[in-house]
Amino acid sequence: MTSNIPSIELAKLIRSSSLKMTSKGKSSHIGSILSCADILSVLYSKVINLRENEIKQEKDHFILSKGHSAAGLYACLAHLNLIDKNLLKTHYQDGSLLSGHVSHKFSEHIEVSTGALGHGFPISCGIAFRSKIRGNLSKTYCLISDGELDEGSNWEAFLFANHHKLNNLTVIVDRNNLQSITTTEKTLSLEPLKEKLLSFGLNVICCDGHDHAELLKAFELKSNSAKVIIANTIKGKGVSFMENSVLWHYRSPSSEDISKALKEIS
Repeated sequence: MTSNIPSIELAKLIRSSSLKMTSKGKSSHIGSILSCADILSVLYSKVINLRENEIKQEKDHFILSKGHSAAGLYACLAHLNLIDKNLLKTHYQDGSLLSGHVSHKFSEHIEVSTGALGHGFPISCGIAFRSKIRGNLSKTYCLISDGELDEGSNWEAFLFANHHKLNNLTVIVDRNNLQSITTTEKTLSLEPLKEKLLSFGLNVICCDGHDHAELLKAFELKSNSAKVIIANTIKGKGVSFMENSVLWHYRSPSSEDISKALKEIS
């Protein structure tokens, strides 16, 4: 991999940097970022192969379909020395390369710009299908939000993934049960989510999205079909006054909030 940083330490760095970034840039979605910090950390420190080699022929691919969590991805890449750490100070400010939603225009390590929900997963299916028909062994990983499953394009993509037996594709659902202004179940009920996904012929695994050992086990599980990991998470994880609070979907942290939050993460 690209770094010797332990996944637990990387998750802390993602959380602390994202808090500072969203506060300074006065951007939103810190709750969504904190819920997927552990997923990003395990993926990038233990799972994804970021280098081409003779066997795989091309590097693995990662698409952050829940593009509003961009600050978390930027922080992850920066602490792995894949993008300039100084860029983090400019997040969401005029002229910055680090937009509030994921932008691919400044780094080879970000393949797709995302933010309009329901696009990243279908694109991931296309990437995985291309790899499969070319016969290379690279894998594709896509992280989507549970609220994003309200988009019909994702369910079409699930059909596609099953039909083409994309066993080189892993989809992670950040199941924090909150979206925008209320719970996912009050917005548009997803349950029974596992059973619905199983009915599409997918390999579905449920795990604690904050337990690094469970996440790694789920990622390493061999599958003959496309794999979906339902990662049960807490929105705002790691900061007590942000946890399970829909307020932090749109609110940016104040300097006082940051001071309190960083003490809990360190």
